[in-house]
Amino acid sequence: GGSTRMPNVQRAVGELFGTQPLNNLNPDQVVALGAAMQADLLAGNQSKDDEWLLLDVIPLSLGIETMGGLVERIVPRNQTIPTAMAQDFTTYQDGQTALALHVVQGERDLVADCRSLARFELRGIPPMAAGAARIRVTFTVDADGLLSVAAVEQHSGVQAHIAVKPSYGLSDDQIATMLQDSFKTAEQDIKARALVEARVDADRMWLATQSALQADGDLLTQEERSQIESLMLATLEAKKLEDAAAVEAATEALAKGTEAFAAQRMNRGIQHALSGQHIETI
Repeated sequence: GGSTRMPNVQRAVGELFGTQPLNNLNPDQVVALGAAMQADLLAGNQSKDDEWLLLDVIPLSLGIETMGGLVERIVPRNQTIPTAMAQDFTTYQDGQTALALHVVQGERDLVADCRSLARFELRGIPPMAAGAARIRVTFTVDADGLLSVAAVEQHSGVQAHIAVKPSYGLSDDQIATMLQDSFKTAEQDIKARALVEARVDADRMWLATQSALQADGDLLTQEERSQIESLMLATLEAKKLEDAAAVEAATEALAKGTEAFAAQRMNRGIQHALSGQHIETI
């Protein structure tokens, strides 16, 4: 635009990029000139010397919902298309055989503040301990902007997929509004995400401890068990607070308070594994 005529703007741009910017075009006409050149190419008038291409980009980030209603972005905004990007996820609970996938669009950290695109389920996951499954979620966006989302469990090969048009029903003004909202609420979103993540970690630690007590609680004295149960209760109480640091501190205290118990469980597991084995076989 017109501000590119200003010497200070030109100097700042030159310092930023390490080279002097071109200023031999009228800044009031440069966008129209570029559009005319692209229109000429689309009309089939490309010559041998015209080896440039206008690339389309994804206007808003694409991702899926994770525990606690958080958004895990897989394809960032402004990524050129076509593109394919993947990320690995896992199960949250022991014996989990299905995973619900919620595909969302937007720049906010909470699902409630983003646009819902699609939902589908991955079924047939072999029952395993929480965190043992490896589920690869792949986002593929073709040249027409059609999004395909596939989820595959790596051990068993079970898979599911869905296709959706992310830009359907969104105007340029709505996209701009969503971006502006993400800038305005960035600090608020960071705090909200930190609190949710702390609560999810607290839940995960509490569930793991509860499962361990049910499986090997006989390893503990009554006093030791009472101490662990008190830490578990403190973790649940901390979850009610709106303070991520307090939740993290309670979770860390529970983790530290169960270290000796975890060592006892490991020793028992090793004893079971070695029972009946000959030293030469091992």
